[in-house]
This record gives sequence, C-alpha cells and structure tokens, in this order.
Amino acid sequence: MRKSPLIHLLSLFCLASPVLYADQTPERFEKEVTETLALDYLLSFPDDYDADATRRWPLVIFLHGAGERGSDLSKVAVHGPPKRVAEGTDFPFILASPQCPENEWWTGQPVLELIDSLEEKHRVDSSRIYLTGLSMGGYGTWHFACEAPDRFAAIAPVCGGGVPYKMRWIKTLPVWAFHGEADHVVPLEESGRLVDTLKRLGNETVKFTIYPETGHDSWTPTYNNPELYSWLLSHQREESSAN
Repeated sequence: MRKSPLIHLLSLFCLASPVLYADQTPERFEKEVTETLALDYLLSFPDDYDADATRRWPLVIFLHGAGERGSDLSKVAVHGPPKRVAEGTDFPFILASPQCPENEWWTGQPVLELIDSLEEKHRVDSSRIYLTGLSMGGYGTWHFACEAPDRFAAIAPVCGGGVPYKMRWIKTLPVWAFHGEADHVVPLEESGRLVDTLKRLGNETVKFTIYPETGHDSWTPTYNNPELYSWLLSHQREESSAN
C-alpha cells in the first residue's frame, strides 16, 4: 500500500531526527545584561556522566563555519565533533556547539558568557576547557582565545585566521592549528602567519598540520583524527597561569 505524502514526510522526519541530534539536546542560553545575550546550541554529555555525581568533566566548545549560521540547529551537526556525536561517538567530555545567527559573525556572539553558564549549570572542570572551530569558527577560535586566554587549556583552530599582533596574549597557550595547502577560500597564509608569530614569541607548544593538496575542507581529516582529542585532553590549565 502506498503511503500518503504526509505519512511519508512524517516517517522521514522520525528517521532523520535521531541522526541529526543523536545524544545531543537543543538548548538555549539567554542572559539579560544591558542587552539580551542569547545563543542556541547543541549539548552532549559522556555516556557515564551520571555515574559519579562528584566527577567534573572537560568541556569542548565547537564553533561551526559560515555555512551553518541561522536558526536550524541541525546544521550545527553537519561537521566536526557534533557530527561525530550524531554518528554515535561517545566523547569523554561535555560538548557544546552553539549556532551563530544568520549574517552574523562569531566575534559578536556571547561565547564566553555561554561558557560561564555551562560552568554554573553542569559539572565542568574549569581547568580543562577547550575551544575549536572551522573556517569562520577557526577565526572565532583565535579571537576568543585572545579575548580570554586564561579560560582555555588548549585551542585547535581549523582553516581560520586572526590578527598576528594579538598572538602576544596567547604566547604560552597550547595551540594546534590545521589548514589545507590548496585552500582557496581561506588561504594557508591566514593560519601560517599566526603560527609563525607564536613561534617567534617563544610558544613552544604550538603545532601546525598542513594537509597537502587539500582545499578548504581540512576539518574532515582533523575531526576524524583521535589524536586531536587526546592532545586537547592532555592539557590542563593551572589556576595561577597567565599568558
């Protein structure tokens, strides 16, 4: 018997929803200051988060690229760590993946305030907060690290860029940058000049992975690499550290 168009659409929706979100829940951060600060985001926890009510967990913040802006949170899960969670990966950290509104940029979003809120609501290990993002989110990763260098234990910007002058604020922060050699959207130089500046400033922890013959999509090999997550989690911020 042939399904009606409505039943067919409902069937597709029921099948698609778990794939899009999996173990990630749509959440909204909102705070009244001089103006309303708000961000919608996807949130996921390790499978054993509730096993020990006293345990605190690392937190990873993922910033998506320009193509995932808007008000449809399913877009946030098309790349990076939230995509891995949607595919069934159980990460040993809390993952928060906010969505930048349409036609806006990460630099104008309350990402740091969102982190404050997550620390208040959940069992976050404040010494193990990590920031990563791709393309526009890579720029955002460099930006927020420079805005609040003492908040992060390590960062991993992918095919992003920033202001070389500001690297002085993160000259002791562990950084692993990634870029495609054949990227014609965000040129390799955008990451390269920041990494070079950090090295000149004496940052001995900075790493730079260049994918030969890879274009703008340097995020797929990056976020599929288990070494990235092991590297992030190997770093812990000292409470008394200053960059």
